[in-house]
Amino acid sequence: MVNSLSRPVKLAVVGGASTYTPELIDGFARLREVLPLAELVLVDPAAERLEVIGALARRIFARQGHPATVTCTSDLEAGAADADAVLLQLRVGGQAARQRDETWPLECGCVGQETTGAGGLAKALRTVPVVLDIAERVRRVAPRAWIVDFTNPVGIVTRALLQAGHRAVGLCNVAIGFQRKFAALLDVDPGRLHLEHVGLNHLTWERAVRLDDPEGTDLLPALLAEHGAAVAEDVRLPRDLLDRLGTVPSYYLRYYYAHDEVVRELRTKPSRAAEVAALEAELLRLYADPALDEKPEQLAGRGGAFYSEAAVALVSALLGDTGEVQVVNARNDGTLPFLPDDAVIEVPARVTASGVAPLPVAPLEPLYAGLVAAVTGYEHLALEAALRGGRDRVFAALLAHPLVGQYEHAEQLTDRLVAHNREHLAWA
Repeated sequence: MVNSLSRPVKLAVVGGASTYTPELIDGFARLREVLPLAELVLVDPAAERLEVIGALARRIFARQGHPATVTCTSDLEAGAADADAVLLQLRVGGQAARQRDETWPLECGCVGQETTGAGGLAKALRTVPVVLDIAERVRRVAPRAWIVDFTNPVGIVTRALLQAGHRAVGLCNVAIGFQRKFAALLDVDPGRLHLEHVGLNHLTWERAVRLDDPEGTDLLPALLAEHGAAVAEDVRLPRDLLDRLGTVPSYYLRYYYAHDEVVRELRTKPSRAAEVAALEAELLRLYADPALDEKPEQLAGRGGAFYSEAAVALVSALLGDTGEVQVVNARNDGTLPFLPDDAVIEVPARVTASGVAPLPVAPLEPLYAGLVAAVTGYEHLALEAALRGGRDRVFAALLAHPLVGQYEHAEQLTDRLVAHNREHLAWA
């Protein structure tokens, strides 16, 4: 990554009181030669948490000698005014809503997860209207700002933003996570690895790994032969499955490839939401310590590893017009010809000041294309439900989802979704 920006940058982070934020701050501080950040505004209605995070951000910058100013506000328009980019990392309903998303689907024998299946639909219904309102308000005070969406479900939220005409790109840390893990196994610098990463957000496969040359020799067969056990353990799928596929599925594919096994597991252990809530309480206690001036080790348990590096690289490329290739969530526009143009896919793309342009993708094998097409159909229906409301639209989206599929399950899940989210659904 090379800094090609000749001017200082203003960024706003909506959801700035998130416990993720110190990961971002650490990246901004370490990578200031890539992104010359002059002003950072953390926007969040949670005033008490925001002040704690903001104070830690200032200490991290001070420790690393970063000159940027850090401002905290609950006023979105004031915070986003004249920003070059706005990062979205919000959670509508907080961890309490996540806890419900991970619980009530299990009552119907379906996976309870915050971005996949019925829980993911609930999150989309809560999130899309809020994000679109934020984006419209940002457009009024910063019409040229790029909106970088890290808010899940990233594919659906990014599709909503693009359909509404916003300058938006979706970002996920799965690809950069694989790049870093593969680089460690191969003992090479991560920047030398090029991944053939393809699919939808939280539904992707690594089909090839190449060193230095994006068209060079595929190292994935050798990587699996030598380190297949470690990779399989990381994605929590059997080693022999990876060998048979010849690809590395993201760990989210476990919800599809081992659905019933996952349901049994989830029914017998505390929810991830409960774990995260406990970790967040510990992190906030640590963040409040005026002696802390770096991100604590415990933050690694929160998830979002390498999010800061991905965000810095993406914002720098968008604002600096670098033409770098990065994995993003963007409009399909014929890249996967069996999907509609307005579908949002997750693939390597060339990033310039004009936006992101997916690179050509080799034809997707039927084993993967069928699932991608089915989930794309669900995402279309999920967005319709989020934008237009109505029980029938929720039912249709659930019926279309490969992890639901049966009408009795769809009926029961619809009732539960509406009951648990009524306060967030204007039409309910």
